[in-house]
Amino acid sequence: MSDELLYEIRDGIGRITFNRPQARNALTFAMYDRLAEICAEAPQDKSIRVLLLTGAGDKAFASGTDISQFKAFDKPADALEYEGRIDRVLTALESCQLPTIAAIQGACTGGGAGIAAACDLRIAASNARFGFPVARTLGNCLSMGNYARLCALVGAGRVKDLIFNARLVEAPEAHAIGLVTEVVDAANLMKRAEEVARVVAGHAPLTLRATKEALRRLQPRIPKGEGDDLVLMCYMSKDFREGMDAFFAKRPPQFRGE
Repeated sequence: MSDELLYEIRDGIGRITFNRPQARNALTFAMYDRLAEICAEAPQDKSIRVLLLTGAGDKAFASGTDISQFKAFDKPADALEYEGRIDRVLTALESCQLPTIAAIQGACTGGGAGIAAACDLRIAASNARFGFPVARTLGNCLSMGNYARLCALVGAGRVKDLIFNARLVEAPEAHAIGLVTEVVDAANLMKRAEEVARVVAGHAPLTLRATKEALRRLQPRIPKGEGDDLVLMCYMSKDFREGMDAFFAKRPPQFRGE
């Protein structure tokens, strides 16, 4: 797994790279877990002032969870454990004491879009595309925590637009609705992201930490177990199994609401 998520520290910047370009940087469970570990460990190293996340290659930041891992889902605990894992990882990223910056090129979808949304700043290449197309792919849903995070970022109306239409938002629109901080030419993405990282790294760490934590505390608190019924309704459905079968057969799914 170590080669699938790269982590290096250079000039005060912790660089995290999702490194599965052959799979559009689709995330394995081990990659999610390693990201959470880094978010917990990095603040202990006083030489690190900011974390910079990106994807290898030019096709994707991260295209979501590797769908092959869903094949083994056959009981309620599988679905709840999966969404619980995602919530833990995104909470670790969101509550990391260090500022986090996502440098986004190409596809940023599903779990990848969730990671980007949990970062403090998002710099997008002009070819970036964002979305949660679950309504036309697998027929699953997001966790309550993920919905709350997205609502805080772009509002409930935009979240409904993204989910109901299952479309990918191009970079200019993503910038206009506040989904990303700025848009740059793809060739200049990492240069600009590192410039911003250096600026942020040079500012008062406690001010940044306090601001980040204050805004996190302003978000609604979701009681443990809230939304489990919604997760199970989707993941244990015939539609979810149909979505997976259709994905691997490379055909459109036939959803029936069952």
